Amino acid sequence: MLNKIITELVDEKGLDSLALRNVIQEGLLAAYAKKYPDATLRVLFDEKNEMCSVEVEKKIVSRVEDALAEISLKKAQHIKKGVEVGQNLWVTFEEPIGRVEILKARQVIASMLKSIEAKSIYDAFKDKQGTIVQGVVHKHEQSGTLVMLQDTLAFLPRSLSIPTEKYVAGRPVRALLKTVHEEYRSNGQLILDRASSEFLANLLELEIPEVYDKLIEIKAVARRAGYKSKVIVSQNDPNIDPVGTCIGVGGGRIKPILKELGGEKIDVFSWGHSKDELVAMALRPAEVNKVEMLDEKKARVWVSDDQRALAIGKLGQNIGLASELLDVEIELVTSGEGLGDIGLSS
Repeated sequence: MLNKIITELVDEKGLDSLALRNVIQEGLLAAYAKKYPDATLRVLFDEKNEMCSVEVEKKIVSRVEDALAEISLKKAQHIKKGVEVGQNLWVTFEEPIGRVEILKARQVIASMLKSIEAKSIYDAFKDKQGTIVQGVVHKHEQSGTLVMLQDTLAFLPRSLSIPTEKYVAGRPVRALLKTVHEEYRSNGQLILDRASSEFLANLLELEIPEVYDKLIEIKAVARRAGYKSKVIVSQNDPNIDPVGTCIGVGGGRIKPILKELGGEKIDVFSWGHSKDELVAMALRPAEVNKVEMLDEKKARVWVSDDQRALAIGKLGQNIGLASELLDVEIELVTSGEGLGDIGLSS
C-alpha cells in the first residue's frame, strides 16, 4: 500500500521515490518523537512488505528500571543471541501514538513534500527564467491570473498584466518567465510578466528572425503596457534596414506583435541618428520644431501650440516614454516661449 502511494506521487508530481520514502519516514519519526521525546527512535522501510516499522534503541541491563530505554538481558538474548549487559540493541517499538501525533506526522510530511516539489519545479524551470513561455489560462482572480505551464501553475500578477486584457480560462497565453523562486510559494513559484519592456524585447526577438540572429540589435525599449511602446533598433549588417525589417511589408511583421499585445501601439526608430534627432523622433507623433541638447542627459524641445498635446500624450505618457527611452530629461517649450513649462525625467 505504501509503495502504491509513493508510486502515485512519483507519477503525479515527478518526485524522486527515494526522497518520498525518506519524507514518510521523517513524518512518522516526528509523530513518535512528539509523544516519546526521551526515546531513541528510528523508522525503517521494508520494501518487501511495503511497510514502515519503528524501532527503539535500548540498553541491555540485568534489571529494567526504565522500560523505554532499557531491556532485560533475557529478552535481549531472545531477540539476538550473544548480546551482553551494557550493550545497546535496536528492538521493535510497540508503544501507540494518538490523533495529535498523527496530525504532527501529516504536517511534517506535507511540509517536506512541498519542499521536494518546490525543488523539482525550480530545477525544471530555472533555465527558462528570462525567456517567453506559453501556457493556458487556468483561473483569473482579483490579484492576478493562474496559468498552467506544462503541469505546473504559474502566476501572472495583476501588476504585470496588460491592463486592457481579459484572461479567459482555457485560452493560450504567452508571457515572460520573470522569476523562478527556489522555495514554495502559495501563489506559485513561477512569476509571469506581460507588461514589461523585457517581455516586448523578447517578443521581438522571438518573432523577427533578424533580431534573433543578431543582425538587428534592440538598443532600448520603453513601454506603457496597453498604451504605447517605443523601440530603438540598429543594424549589424549595413545591407539591412532595421526599422523596415521589424515592421515588414505592409506591417506584416509588426501586426502579429500588436495583436499579441492587444492593439498596443509600437513606434520603432533607427539608432543611426544624432541625439537631438533621436529626441525629435521619440516624441512622435508630435512634429518638433527644434531640439537643443543642454547636455547628455537634458534636452530642450520646441513645438508649435497645436503639437503640444501630442508631444505630451495622454497623462504625459508620450513624453514620459521618450524620456525613458533615451534616458534624457526633456523640457518642452511652446514655440515663441523663452522657457519650458514641462519637464520629465526617466
